[in-house]
Amino acid sequence: MTSSPPDGPAEPSQQAPSANGSNDRFDFTAAVPGADSLGSVHFIAIGGAGMSGVARVMLARGLAVSGSDAKDSLVLRALAAEGAEVHIGHDAAHLGAADTVVISSAVREDNVELRAARARGLRVLHRSQALASVMRGNRRVAVAGTNGKTTTTSMLTVALQHCGVDPSFAVGGELAKHGTNAHLGTGDIFVAEADESDGSFLVYRPDVAIVTSVQPDHLDFYGTFESVQAAYARFAATVQPGGLLVTCADDPGSRTLAHLARAAGTRVITYGLAGDADVRLTAPGGAGFHGHGDLVRAGVGLGHLQIGMPGRHNLLNATASFVAATEGLGQDPGRVLEGLAGFTGTRRRFEPKGEVAGVRVVDDYAHNPGKVAAVVETARGLAAPGRLIVVFQPHLYSRTRDFAAELATALSPADIVFVMDVYAAREDPMPGVSGALIADRLADADRPRAGESAQFVPFWSDVAPLVAQVARAGDLVLTVGAGDVTMIGPEILRLLGERRGPGDVAQGQE
Repeated sequence: MTSSPPDGPAEPSQQAPSANGSNDRFDFTAAVPGADSLGSVHFIAIGGAGMSGVARVMLARGLAVSGSDAKDSLVLRALAAEGAEVHIGHDAAHLGAADTVVISSAVREDNVELRAARARGLRVLHRSQALASVMRGNRRVAVAGTNGKTTTTSMLTVALQHCGVDPSFAVGGELAKHGTNAHLGTGDIFVAEADESDGSFLVYRPDVAIVTSVQPDHLDFYGTFESVQAAYARFAATVQPGGLLVTCADDPGSRTLAHLARAAGTRVITYGLAGDADVRLTAPGGAGFHGHGDLVRAGVGLGHLQIGMPGRHNLLNATASFVAATEGLGQDPGRVLEGLAGFTGTRRRFEPKGEVAGVRVVDDYAHNPGKVAAVVETARGLAAPGRLIVVFQPHLYSRTRDFAAELATALSPADIVFVMDVYAAREDPMPGVSGALIADRLADADRPRAGESAQFVPFWSDVAPLVAQVARAGDLVLTVGAGDVTMIGPEILRLLGERRGPGDVAQGQE
């Protein structure tokens, strides 16, 4: 069976590592068909964040949409309410009269519905190709990068909405303010999060592209960091003539990409804290769950940036959104800044879950070293003078194997770390690979904080009781990972509520 993980697109791709990151199941350089030619569309594993977003846009366009997933979910029920024919479980009969079948790289070739579709000679599209088909005819914006692309896509979308242009969008997470991950707008702009994990970000041919960072990740598909870099270079080359590439000057990989793209004749604007960034973020700061800074270009102030999210990385994401909206899409800088100030976040991106007995709980989707380092650094600042307790669930056996040391380093600023076992997603177990690889490195490391501890907790049900046992008033608990670790925060709050005394106050408990 094929089901979707709780959040985000399914990973990893079912491809053997390649020398250049090519995908042998799909040609992402080929032209995509127009949405009006797709006929009736069936999604295999329709409940995933990426798949459900494309399905929503197609439904809004009036296409007949059906889909299947291994388990029922709120997403499936919402899609059914929007007009999709939804099936639980996989069966060839679920294809019905479908003309086109949409899959992600995580759907294996032996899936019973995919086998039937191929036997019937139906058109089979990758999720990104299906999304590109509904983007045709719009000014296309693609947001890519190892870290920050969901938040940046969401920020840009909200800023454009504030400018009154009603963009279409498809995001790998749910916008808190809108309660959805996709929307068919009335304007001519379509903003999409572009996934690099399987090479599919090459399909969009954007008018405006953002690359937040280029770092080693998805080595199960690419094999080497050099192949990752080459794939981003190919992505930059897909920016349409007269278009704009926005890159982060603070990230070495993104900086290198900017040089390559400029040499190839692409218009590039860099952003960041770096002194040579085209648009500089200066005087960054913040308090609590808010951040601020000033934007400057060539010595001229562009305005004061404010966001309702903590962390320098989120200020940089907002800066990228500002540059794309103003320089790439011609929107008024003041209106864009007002829109960014009103951004209320994306689900599972440093999302507060509640506070009980003086213990705050925050949840985040971070799953690679760069993301984890950024979110732990942010949480460390918010926890002071209390302790930071991190619950980390590694995502994918291959990523745990490849980056155990880097993940341990990213987690090291925390006072207490509980490392869960690996959330497999679409991978089969690998001998000798578990969360213990990370916990053992943390335990052996010369960590910077006194009184720290690290523990591998192999059983999911043991985690919340252990956290509730050690947490005390003033602590911040951060649950981190792309799997079902998101369900642990509410359980921690419940257990804390059971033990609290008459003087304790519960706030925002779920």
